[in-house]
Amino acid sequence: MAAACKIALDAMGGDHGPEIVVPGAALSLVRHPELSFQLFGDQARINPVLARHAGLAARSEVIHTDLAIQMTDKPSQAMRRGKGSSMWLALEAVRDGRCDVAVSAGNTGALMVLAKLVLRPMNGIERPAIAALWPTIKSECIVLDVGANIGADARQLCHFAMMGAAMARALFHVENPSVGLLNVGVEEIKGAEEVRQAHSWLKDTPGLPIDYRGFVEGDQIGQGIVDVVVVEGFAGNIALKTAEGTAKQISHYLKAAMTRSLMSKLGAMLARGGFKVLKQKMDPRRANGGTFLGLNGIAIKSHGGADALGFASAIDLGYDMAGAGIVTRLTADLAAFQGKLTAIATE
Repeated sequence: MAAACKIALDAMGGDHGPEIVVPGAALSLVRHPELSFQLFGDQARINPVLARHAGLAARSEVIHTDLAIQMTDKPSQAMRRGKGSSMWLALEAVRDGRCDVAVSAGNTGALMVLAKLVLRPMNGIERPAIAALWPTIKSECIVLDVGANIGADARQLCHFAMMGAAMARALFHVENPSVGLLNVGVEEIKGAEEVRQAHSWLKDTPGLPIDYRGFVEGDQIGQGIVDVVVVEGFAGNIALKTAEGTAKQISHYLKAAMTRSLMSKLGAMLARGGFKVLKQKMDPRRANGGTFLGLNGIAIKSHGGADALGFASAIDLGYDMAGAGIVTRLTADLAAFQGKLTAIATE
């Protein structure tokens, strides 16, 4: 029997607040009946939506607050005014051990700042990263950072590699996950200086708990040639959004092609089983949710515009991360290899 897991939800986060968060939690509860929830936010908005989901209501507690971080708030504003908000209280529930995971579709910058403030970075980690599960031809890979940081130096990229590898061991059950650095080419002379320096450290340092494969290019992410792809947050976020947009574009092309004529419609009917599988694989909502790695607690960022299915996927990811004991695993990995990383960074 699966272990019980309690999820803290920022019910006011995202573009739609409780109207998406609550149905998303209901969908996730169907898949994981052992879940329970604490929902933080405006009871006047949450309770009417929750009343339409009796099963979820029986497994949920609503904690009222009038304060909510707005999608337009700057991180500095979140720091000054965030205490007591629905986002803050959800993170606080994880910090205090009342919940196992916090999930928010709110402002990414604000969530990063408040998560660092409330949950605190792990020892030796300067910048936590957002890691996303990325569908590939083979299965899935982990890509980080996809938006927590703009830019990263070589040492931080090495940290990202260690964090991504720990997540891969927890979720993929691979002892030495394969890791690649995203670059503009696979040749060692290409790329920014910090990327080439990180490549040198990861390549030449024995004993790291990874199978380092060198540089990978953007078109190789979906091929699944490595378990973990490391990139700084600016390029990582662009890559993620581009992939999501491409999936929607291809779906539009297929739909237009299959409805163009009577024969194409007949062909589409005969192949509808295959198209259904393809649609599921290409649906970005099923890979929604980024994990903040490097913190003393699990915080999941959902896309702000996600629908209920997308938000449910973010909850599912948090459930999987908690079940895998990712914080304990990553803490142990970083403690064991922090000295080695310090040594290679000072050579």
